[in-house]
Amino acid sequence: MSCLRLACCWLAAFAMWLPMQVAQAALQVTDDKGVVVSFERVPVRIVSLLPSLTETVCELGHCQRLVGVDRYSTFPASLKLLPQVGGGLDPNIEAIVALRPDVVLMATSSRAAERLRALGLKVVALEPKSHADVQRVMLKIGQLLEVPDAQKIWRAIDAGVSAAAQSLPPGLQGTRVYFEVNPGPYAAGESSFIGETLTRLGAKNIVPAALGPFPKLNPEFIVRANPDLIMVGEKTAPGMAQRPGWASMRALREQRLCVFPVAESDILVRPGPRMAEGARLMARCLAQKAGNAKPSGVAKP
Repeated sequence: MSCLRLACCWLAAFAMWLPMQVAQAALQVTDDKGVVVSFERVPVRIVSLLPSLTETVCELGHCQRLVGVDRYSTFPASLKLLPQVGGGLDPNIEAIVALRPDVVLMATSSRAAERLRALGLKVVALEPKSHADVQRVMLKIGQLLEVPDAQKIWRAIDAGVSAAAQSLPPGLQGTRVYFEVNPGPYAAGESSFIGETLTRLGAKNIVPAALGPFPKLNPEFIVRANPDLIMVGEKTAPGMAQRPGWASMRALREQRLCVFPVAESDILVRPGPRMAEGARLMARCLAQKAGNAKPSGVAKP
């Protein structure tokens, strides 16, 4: 075989090999634990173990790829027809394996990842905690599912939060808010995605960023902070006024308390595609409950 013909054969083989390598590289995703997960093809069978990730898959237009979800993934309603495989922290490993997923999406805080990987499953661990995280996870899952306009979807979410802020009158600026996530009491701090939304709405979170995104607080801290307004889910609200010293707080004394039903509470506490809707719910609360109240000065807990 002549050198020219040999060179031509080599070039032809290289031309076939190179696109395959590029395609394989395009299906590599680095998750929030720094694990690089490679895929031979775009995943078509997905199990999601975190509601915010589940909703993101659906928002990106691929709800039909979900074959199983955790017990808390309840939106959209079509998910109720899918097998439930336990919770994010206590998933049913056997049930997940039986579904033969191409990928399992889960929180970084779950300890099940290594067990699933040991059984031959591909796991991508992602856990949004801030607005920037929601954008990043949206783009990451968009990359995994080869959705070209994921950035456009994020821009619409971000614009929705901005629109909610612009809907409020300037007089509500500085309203001091306490947002209780559950009765630890655990609160949404300034650095959480909920806290970031409150800041964009012009409210002042009584829980500073230094305490972390979702700190467990000493109840006395909240009493001394004396918020103008309290936001809480209906599962957490009962008995709040009976907590020692709480009846004296301005928000409860003047009935400046927004109690969100379960469906709305789910929207508010999930850092995902419905974040703009959550901003509208908080804006509605501020307009209705703090509209005729002058924000108090900064308390000294």
